[in-house]
Amino acid sequence: MTAQILASELGNLIQESKRKHTDLRNAAEKSLEELKALRATSEAQIAADLTQRPNFVTPFLIACGTKNVKFTGISIVCLQRLVVSRALPRSRLREVLEAFREATSAGLDVQLKILQALPSLLQNYADDLRGDLLAAALNICTILQASKNGIVNNTAAATLQQLVVSVFDKVVAEDKIALEVPTVGEAPSEDGTVQLRAAALDAYRVFNDLCLLTEAQKPQFLKSAGIPQTFGLELIESVLTNHAEIFLTHPEQANILRVRVMPFIISSLSEKLNFAVTVRIVRILYSLLRRHLSILASEGEMALGLLTHMLDHDTALWKRSLCMEVLKGIFAEATLIRRIFAMYDAQEGKKAILRNLVAAFVRISTEKPAVIGLGPQSSIPVAGQENSGSDQAMLEASGVAGIISSSVGPSSPAAGISSQWSTMRVPCIDQLDKTEPPAVPESYIYSLTLACISGFSEGLAKFILPLTVPDRPRKKGRQSEVESKDSDSPSGTAEPRSKLERRSSIKKNPVHVNPLTLTDHPLFNDVKICAGIVDECWPAILATSSTFLYAALDTEYYHGLVRSFQKFTHVAGLLRLSTPRDAFLTTLGKAAVPPNLLTAVNPPATPPPPATPTSEKPSMFSNAKGLLSVDSLVSHAGMSDRSRQSSVDATVPSLNTRNLLCLRALLNLGIALGPTLDAAWVIILGTLQQADLVLFSSTKSTRTPTASHKQNNQSENDGASLLANFGTEIKAVETAASRLLESTIDFPNDAFVEVVTALCALFGKEETPKPSEGSTTSIPPSPEARRPSITHRRIHSINTAPSTQNQEDLFALAKLGDVASFNIDRLMLYDPETSGWSTLTSELIAAAWSGSRPSSVRLRATEILVRLILEAATATLPMADDGRIPIQLRLLETLQGALRPLEDSERVMSVSSHATDIDAHKIVLEGLKSMLEQCGETFISGWDIAFDIIGSVFVEDNFRDDGSIKESKATTTRSSRLIRSSFNSLQLICSDFLSSLPNSCFIMLVDTLYNFCTQDDDLNISLTTVTFFWVLSDFISGRTSEFSLSPDLILGSSEPALARLAAGDDLAVSDAALWMLLLLRLAAVTTDERLELRNSAIQTLLRIFDAYGHQLSPEAWSMCLQSVMFNLLSSIESQLEENNDSESSMSSKDKTGWNETTVVVLSGITNLLADYLDVLSSHPTFAKSWQTLLNHFNTLLDFKVLDINTAVFKALQKLLSRGNLQEKSQTNFDGPALDLAWGLWSQSLPVIQPDPSAKRFDNQNYLTAYVSAFPEIYRLIEADLNADRVRTIITLLREAIQQASAAAYSADIDYLTPLQTQVLEALRIIRTDIEGVPAALISQVAEFVALAFDRKEPSSSEGQRPTYVALSKAAMTLLEKLVVSHSSDLDIYTSGALSSSLTALAKPIVLKYSFPITTKSTYPWKQATTSALAILESILPILTKAGFKDEAIRSLWTSIVTIANGITNADSKDAPETVNIKDDEAFDITAFLKLRELITPALGSPTIPDKTRRMYTESLFHMSLIHAPQPQELPQVNQELLATLYQPRKGRTVDPAPSPRARMSYVCFDELISLVTVRDSSEARIKLAQAAAPYLILRAGLTLRAYIADQPLRGRMPQPLSQRRELLYILKALVKLRCEPEAIPAAPGVESEEKKHLHRLYPLLVKAVRAASRDQEVLEWVGKALDEVGMEFGV
Repeated sequence: MTAQILASELGNLIQESKRKHTDLRNAAEKSLEELKALRATSEAQIAADLTQRPNFVTPFLIACGTKNVKFTGISIVCLQRLVVSRALPRSRLREVLEAFREATSAGLDVQLKILQALPSLLQNYADDLRGDLLAAALNICTILQASKNGIVNNTAAATLQQLVVSVFDKVVAEDKIALEVPTVGEAPSEDGTVQLRAAALDAYRVFNDLCLLTEAQKPQFLKSAGIPQTFGLELIESVLTNHAEIFLTHPEQANILRVRVMPFIISSLSEKLNFAVTVRIVRILYSLLRRHLSILASEGEMALGLLTHMLDHDTALWKRSLCMEVLKGIFAEATLIRRIFAMYDAQEGKKAILRNLVAAFVRISTEKPAVIGLGPQSSIPVAGQENSGSDQAMLEASGVAGIISSSVGPSSPAAGISSQWSTMRVPCIDQLDKTEPPAVPESYIYSLTLACISGFSEGLAKFILPLTVPDRPRKKGRQSEVESKDSDSPSGTAEPRSKLERRSSIKKNPVHVNPLTLTDHPLFNDVKICAGIVDECWPAILATSSTFLYAALDTEYYHGLVRSFQKFTHVAGLLRLSTPRDAFLTTLGKAAVPPNLLTAVNPPATPPPPATPTSEKPSMFSNAKGLLSVDSLVSHAGMSDRSRQSSVDATVPSLNTRNLLCLRALLNLGIALGPTLDAAWVIILGTLQQADLVLFSSTKSTRTPTASHKQNNQSENDGASLLANFGTEIKAVETAASRLLESTIDFPNDAFVEVVTALCALFGKEETPKPSEGSTTSIPPSPEARRPSITHRRIHSINTAPSTQNQEDLFALAKLGDVASFNIDRLMLYDPETSGWSTLTSELIAAAWSGSRPSSVRLRATEILVRLILEAATATLPMADDGRIPIQLRLLETLQGALRPLEDSERVMSVSSHATDIDAHKIVLEGLKSMLEQCGETFISGWDIAFDIIGSVFVEDNFRDDGSIKESKATTTRSSRLIRSSFNSLQLICSDFLSSLPNSCFIMLVDTLYNFCTQDDDLNISLTTVTFFWVLSDFISGRTSEFSLSPDLILGSSEPALARLAAGDDLAVSDAALWMLLLLRLAAVTTDERLELRNSAIQTLLRIFDAYGHQLSPEAWSMCLQSVMFNLLSSIESQLEENNDSESSMSSKDKTGWNETTVVVLSGITNLLADYLDVLSSHPTFAKSWQTLLNHFNTLLDFKVLDINTAVFKALQKLLSRGNLQEKSQTNFDGPALDLAWGLWSQSLPVIQPDPSAKRFDNQNYLTAYVSAFPEIYRLIEADLNADRVRTIITLLREAIQQASAAAYSADIDYLTPLQTQVLEALRIIRTDIEGVPAALISQVAEFVALAFDRKEPSSSEGQRPTYVALSKAAMTLLEKLVVSHSSDLDIYTSGALSSSLTALAKPIVLKYSFPITTKSTYPWKQATTSALAILESILPILTKAGFKDEAIRSLWTSIVTIANGITNADSKDAPETVNIKDDEAFDITAFLKLRELITPALGSPTIPDKTRRMYTESLFHMSLIHAPQPQELPQVNQELLATLYQPRKGRTVDPAPSPRARMSYVCFDELISLVTVRDSSEARIKLAQAAAPYLILRAGLTLRAYIADQPLRGRMPQPLSQRRELLYILKALVKLRCEPEAIPAAPGVESEEKKHLHRLYPLLVKAVRAASRDQEVLEWVGKALDEVGMEFGV
């Protein structure tokens, strides 16, 4: 490609030079020939061949010399191509450079080609371009740089800069092979002349000439006429920037810097030069200070001093900005800062350059307070009316707006430092294209000051922090870490680590290494320098930062400032420089909680308005794990709209996000420096306490931090967004505070004790007078003196600001508890004094029982103490017994010690403090319970302490010194509110830990149980405690198999003696004594005035006897019976006698209670005696005991108390039920004993009069109990039963039934009451093989049948009378069974029992639907019908054969006829709606047909009066009437039946309705026909026919008469269907009937045998013929009847 280009350009040159330039053409032709002669192998080969032909470039050089534009352009292109291809002969370089110089006056393209060729020329021919050739090349650039064409000018400047840098590049390359290159010259240096090699010499000459040209002096090496000063400065900067190392290694270059550059810079800065020059000079100075300060010590000192001077206020703003930009860069390089300090400040006799620099920052920060927005608290920068930032809204709503915000008008300049107006898009030092100074914001230098501080702190931190981390292997076991941490603790205090693993914080935070102690470290000197920097510069840094902390900064700048502040403090702390560390911590604390806020929240002089107690409002810092809580603040965020409407709360002070940021930084410093803070802990924790106070106070005001006076929507949106930021910042502080306290886990003991001591100092600090002004120490003062807000926060009296005082104390308590919780393992592992346990607990106990403190503080202290004890107890669970026992004992002693102030008699008490005492006491008791729940099973010792704590609720116990019970029954407690909490622990011990108690503690347990039983604050607790007597008794019984009771132990030991025996070593004796002591205590409770308690105690006492019954001998049982149980009954009887005394003042409720107690005693003793009856009856004294018991029963019955009587008979029943059982061979009750029992039961049924005041009298249970005792008595006396006893039994049972009141909750209609059931069962089991007994039983059961139907007159008590319906029905079944089974017993007939039975059964049958009570099951009349038929079926055969007296027979038949009449009769009008009349009719028809079969023809017996038969037939007549006749149609009382037979009646057109029981009517009519029909003409049949015949004729006559009278009136209307059917049915029956001849007297003049009934009806039949003229069927049957008459007449 190069050969082609050259050939083409040579051709062009030949063509252009044909006419005028022969020499040029000839040279060109020769060169072209040479080019063509080359073999075109490769570019490199061509270039190499051309370098061997010096004449090849001749035409190009000639062309340049012609000054012809075309020739020059062609030649320059070819030369540039040759330079790039390295094809230029080295021998012609000088001529080529000369040609370039001559061509500089050509056109633009040529000039640019020259500039394009020079860098390649210097690069490709570096070894040849030296000395003059180099100068020539640089001169070409300077010539072109002077061009007026901007493109050429700029390109030439860039090329010159590139060439100059290339010169120094050659020096670098030369230095690498310095030994191979000879020296060629010399140059001056600070120490004389030095020999230089070629490249170094060229570089020296070039740089020296550049300096001379810049100073407008004549150059020595370059032939340039001059260059612009700004360009010269740029070249110098370029060299210094790109080859800084050369000036450090070459003395000649360093000499130039000292001799020319630095003096020029210093002098120039002292002059008022323009911006373009100054900015370039400053850039060179910055580069020299960064890279070459070590070789410019004195010059640097002057320059840095000049920079400090230039920062004065009267210097131009742009120049000050340049200086600050330089300082910003300097302070950003930690190494440079350390070098400056080491070279100047650390050297004696030298200026404190660095200190002066940072001191200048102080002057800058304070020169214009209005510009930076300085105020009492940091605020948001304000940019006139355009700013509606949410930060400002937030701050104003918080009541802490910046001072600028209230005074800035719409046209006001920006106030404060903000990235919007306090920065420059391009820094001044980088604006090289400007000739005039740019517009610099007034606050720009302040933002640079902040940047300097940030870089300064960052550099220190990055260097120091890595050195403080102790070197440890990466894979080091946890155990070794713990040991390394604890190695700093005092020797002899550490316990074996195997007992309990120490917890560690989330982020490991061991004690940091002090870098100042690393004397062997290679960077130790740098560490000392850093310490010196901190020590010298901290006042200025603190002052500057403090100023800006209260200025108006935007978020970015404020965060950066706080970070810088934090890092500087961190470094000071790590270096153990306590004075600067504490000063910075104090300042940061004040920024977190500004004094003005604290004063507003807690005014020192004026008393606050009355406030509600704060104990109910939790602090925002009081949460144990989350140290801060924003719930209350965030909850108010939703009320921002309402808050905007109210301006009253707008002035309530509160923290803002910046305060919280400072607080978080302070907390992070505490985390980072924790183990090294020592006394400075009070600064951090005090600030946290004050922040809590301010937040608490602002939360109480229910105010939302939003700007109330901003009306535009944008500000509202910003305010809402900042609320979220506020909550986020709160959470960040919360996290930091939590980590701060958690980090104490890894502290050594002494460091941890410092934390505890600091917290204790915050809490409960006594009021101390403020130190006088003259007593202040020199700066820096101690942390306490610098923090007056902490030391004098309690100046107010007890009546001032109670809520804030409480809040501060509550905060300190909460943090004390949290720190202890995190370090609970430490507190348990080490000695109490070493670990801080003693300090901590004593402080909490003192706070809990201090009468002068608010209740909320006291209660919180108690809660924290208890919580710590519980956490410690839980932490000891994994430990072995030998390590756990002393810790548990210590915890219990601490808990016990927490209650010891209560016993101080000198303690001042008040009503309010007493109430708080109770609450605190309750918390301790609850703590004991929780402790027992968590680790009670691991307790080995300390149970006596637990009982002491439990018993602390009692003011005085009920026991004398000798162990006996005092006369006073009730136990006095400190408060009823404590009893439950104390009892919970006792309940836990009795439920779960009895097996863990040592023997000596059981006596304490029994006494404690008694105290809880007899206290009268909580009945439920007393009742539950009674059950624990049983639990304890059961436990004593279960732990030894050799336990037994001796009579001596039971009867002969006093309580003190028993107590001594119970504490003895012999387990069997001690258990027996303890059991007896337990019984005595429990027996004392049975006399308590409270019903439930004494009943429960009685039951438990008897239950204990029951449990030990199998271990007691008969003799022991007998003695227990006499000494305990009978005495108990006697005491009950005595009390009942007192209750019944008319002069007794006892209320009815208490009397009822004693009645209930009597029932409990009876029930319990009965159950006990019944269970152990065999053991008791085997002793000779049983007969006497039995008599004594029944005497007690008799005595109790005499009181005539319903419940007591019930219990007596239940007891009797149960006792008898266990005696003389067949499966046992033992006879428990002998004859006399049974007689006693029979006498008790049978003497009479005790009548209980109802209480007139009672709403309802229910004796069902009592009578049931009474009757239930009968089966057991009967079982025992059955063999000796006689009729008299049976009669007595029956009488008593009847009385029981009759005395019974109605059931309380259900009627005895469908179901029997228990009493009725038992009475019937009793009757069933009575033997009937005794003469007279069946009749007596039948009579009694018949009486029961009739009870339901013998309704008495209504009375006031009628509502409580039973219905007896179910009893009656059940008695019917029993009666049927008894009669059927004893139908052959003539006594039942003669005694009237059977008659009364039938009479009783007849009653429900006759009543039928008229009985008012409706049942859901079988109706009584149906059951009576069924039973009556069964009875009649069994007795009639005997009744007709046996020769009974007529009276008996008449009575029975009267009842039988009554039953028959009742079966056929039914008043349907009274039938309930639910009754199915048709079904009942069918039932009655079936029953009647069966009865007819039974009584016919027996009813015709001559012994039966005719009246009875007429009753029967008359009933049949009435029941056979289907259509009811008018009363006048029937014969009257004094008339004969057939007297009105032929009398006509008036016709009627209103047809009566047929009977609902028409079928029964037809059956009855058929029965009349049947009775009249001729049979065997026996006497019985004749009597029945005679009784039925008149009613039959009357029955037929009524129907015929109605037909004769009514039918003609109907005309052609048909007869009603039911009447026509009746008429036809009767006519047919009459025609077919063959009547008994003796039944109907013959008609006068007529002789007939079997049709006499038709003769009597003949007149009516004749008239019927005329009426039936239109009804053929009726007419037909009437005709048939007449035919029958005619046949009798012989017609």
